[in-house]
Amino acid sequence: MANTPVQEEYSRLAPNYDQRWSFYVETSLQETINRLNIKPHERILDLGCGTGTLIEKLLQFVPEKNLVGLDASQEMLSVAKQKLPTSVDLHLGNADNLPFPSESFERIISTSSFHYFPNPSQAIREAKRVLKPNGCLVITDWCYDYLSCRILDVFLRLFNRAHFRTYKAKELQQLLQEEGFSDVSIERYKLNWFWGMMTAKAIKK
Repeated sequence: MANTPVQEEYSRLAPNYDQRWSFYVETSLQETINRLNIKPHERILDLGCGTGTLIEKLLQFVPEKNLVGLDASQEMLSVAKQKLPTSVDLHLGNADNLPFPSESFERIISTSSFHYFPNPSQAIREAKRVLKPNGCLVITDWCYDYLSCRILDVFLRLFNRAHFRTYKAKELQQLLQEEGFSDVSIERYKLNWFWGMMTAKAIKK
């Protein structure tokens, strides 16, 4: 994989990421899980798995062999490998070209990664390809509908090459529907006074 701004940023952040962003990570992941009804039989891809914290949480619902993680940063994956059972399958890759056969997963979950994807439509198409029929795509990310996230988006577009853009709930819904997902639902909420989030759920028909 060619070196990208996202890889450069997270190679630097990886050693201290869990400590530095502990409140945000723990709270946003728990809010995501609270909105899901995960079944033990599901094979789940954590798209943009980072240091593996979501997979750690999913281990209470799903067997190790059913969990797969993918991230663009080798350094973040190295941290994840230290935290997770060896039977959890971790891959280096990006959302535009998923290294999995078609119809491999019942569920794909992406948390706090979507604003980094430079080609969101392609990422959604790839997610749809590797989902089984009636599989569920879940995206949790910052929500542009909140003033704090609009300000953050402007700042990061100016000063952070890794950041691509933050979306309104309606924009994300339209992206999902344009790529053929159905039953799209999006819930907006705040983690605290600053972090305005949304969790989208969409079904592959």
